[in-house]
Amino acid sequence: MRTLLIATALTGVLASSPLLAQDEAAQGADYDASTVLATVNGTDITLGNLVVLRSRLPQQYQQVPDDALFPGLLEQLIDQTLLAQSASGSPDEDPEEVVILLENERRGALATYAITDIISEPLEEGAVQSAYDEMYADFEPEPEFNASHILVDSEEKANELKAELDEGADFAQLAQENSLDGSAQNGGELGWFGLGRMVPEFEAAVTEATPGEVVGPVETQFGYHLILVNETRESAAPSLEEVRPQIEDQLRQEQVQDAIAEMRESADIVETGADVPPAAISDSSIFETTE
Repeated sequence: MRTLLIATALTGVLASSPLLAQDEAAQGADYDASTVLATVNGTDITLGNLVVLRSRLPQQYQQVPDDALFPGLLEQLIDQTLLAQSASGSPDEDPEEVVILLENERRGALATYAITDIISEPLEEGAVQSAYDEMYADFEPEPEFNASHILVDSEEKANELKAELDEGADFAQLAQENSLDGSAQNGGELGWFGLGRMVPEFEAAVTEATPGEVVGPVETQFGYHLILVNETRESAAPSLEEVRPQIEDQLRQEQVQDAIAEMRESADIVETGADVPPAAISDSSIFETTE
C-alpha cells in the first residue's frame, strides 16, 4: 500500500510541473503570487490562488490557452468565495469536516513538496545502467514468429483454399477475400508474437512449420486456419533507452522509500492501538453537525 501511495504521489509530482515552472516564468514580471485580482466582501483573491487552481485542473484543461482560462478561473474563485462566506464567517466557525480536510490538504501538499526535493537531483547514469542490468540479468531469448493466416468456418472450405494455394494462388489475396477475422484487411498478417500468445493448436502448428510453408487446416475454437509462417527470430531484451522512463521512475520511488524509512527511524511514532473497527472509515456521522 505504501509503495502505491508513493508511486501515486511521485506521478503527481512529475506531472504537475506547471507549478514548479511558474518561478521561471514570473522572473522580472511586474506581479507576484500576492497580486490581488479581486476582493469579495473584504477577502482578497490573488494571482497565487489562480496559479494553484490552474495547476490542479484535469489534464484535458491543461492545454486550454491561458487567456481563455484566466477569466473563467477568476469568476470561479469569486463564486467559491461567496459560497464559502455563506457557510462560515471565519476559520473558527468552519465545520469540523472542513478543518480536517484542510489538515489533510496541507499535509498532502507539503508531502508533495518534500518528494519534489528528494527527487530533484538528476539520477546517476551508473545507477540507471545498474538497474537495467539487474532487471534483465536473467533474460533468456525465446522464439518469436511472424505469421499470416486465413480463418474459415469449415474444414471443407479450408481444403478448397489450400488447393488453390498449392496451385500458386496468392495467400494475401485469398485472406482478404475469405478470412473471417479482422486480419483479412491486412492480407491475413498477424505480425510478430511469442509463445503463449496464441491458442495451443495454433501455436503448435506455428512452431513446427517451416517459414514459407502453408500448414493446415488447423482447427481451433475459432474455426479452421491455414497458416503461413513468414519469419522467425529470437526475442531480445529491450534497449536501455526503451525502458529508461520505467527504470528512472523505479529509482525515484526507491529514493522516496529510502528517505521515508530514514525519517521513520529517527521519528517518535506512537500508534495508539485505539479499538476502532475498519468500517469506521466510512462513518461520516462522526463529525459534528451545525444547525
